[in-house]
Amino acid sequence: MASRLLDAGHRLIVYDIRDDAMNPLVKRGAAKAASSRAVADVAQIVFFSLPEPSDVRGEALGEHGVIAGGRVEILVDLSTTGRPATIEIAAALARKSIAMIDAPVSGGIAGAARGTLAIMASGNGQALLRIAPLLNIFGKLFVVGERPGMAQVMKLANNLLSATALAITSEALVMGVKAGLDPKLMIDVINSGTGRNSASETKFPQAILPRRFAYGFTTGLMNKDVRLCLEEAQSLQTPMPIGEAVGAMWQAAERELGSQSDYTEIVRCLEQRAGIEIKSAG
Repeated sequence: MASRLLDAGHRLIVYDIRDDAMNPLVKRGAAKAASSRAVADVAQIVFFSLPEPSDVRGEALGEHGVIAGGRVEILVDLSTTGRPATIEIAAALARKSIAMIDAPVSGGIAGAARGTLAIMASGNGQALLRIAPLLNIFGKLFVVGERPGMAQVMKLANNLLSATALAITSEALVMGVKAGLDPKLMIDVINSGTGRNSASETKFPQAILPRRFAYGFTTGLMNKDVRLCLEEAQSLQTPMPIGEAVGAMWQAAERELGSQSDYTEIVRCLEQRAGIEIKSAG
């Protein structure tokens, strides 16, 4: 996403705890900052893309966070943070006259590189109008409301569906392979029929059948997103019996595979239990 802003001619100042994340951007002309506050001292618009709600809270409201910056006017959170954290952070920033837009994205690393992400945004209307041209650089913008956190609910609903599709497609493929079916043929049939989904269309052909397991999203992050969705449903007193089962499966996957494993590796857990390995004859 940062590279696409550079491609569009925007000047960037960047900060990350990892130099290897900043260095490619610095080589392309971005300035390097020592903290989120240092970014907010220079930039009027600050973008976050962080793994956990605690990271967003700390980098927004901490001693060296955006809230202490001298020039910032808008914080755009591209992370999956959850509604309660977003509401809390937005309220704290508002007391410093800093608008917060929550704008989580969907589409993965490939979508970010191509500029085809789905961006779900909510927050102050004037701030949204101001940043819309920047968000459109990342992909297709969907404004889902003016209350902070509404976009987070939309993203969590999306990611629950994505997590469910990958988990249940893995179960179906493992069953079929154990019965003697060729997994590539199974995927071709599924993608021509009513079982077609995001996992069968992209994750299995690109990452699982070739045994690459490098789709670019971690098991820990998917487990976190499902957990946040279930917490949101509980707060709204909305039953999610299927979601609870999916959540238990992702918890088990993180325990067995580790938080940094690629989330397509969830199929390995099922393979191990079934005593088979998915290998295509084609």
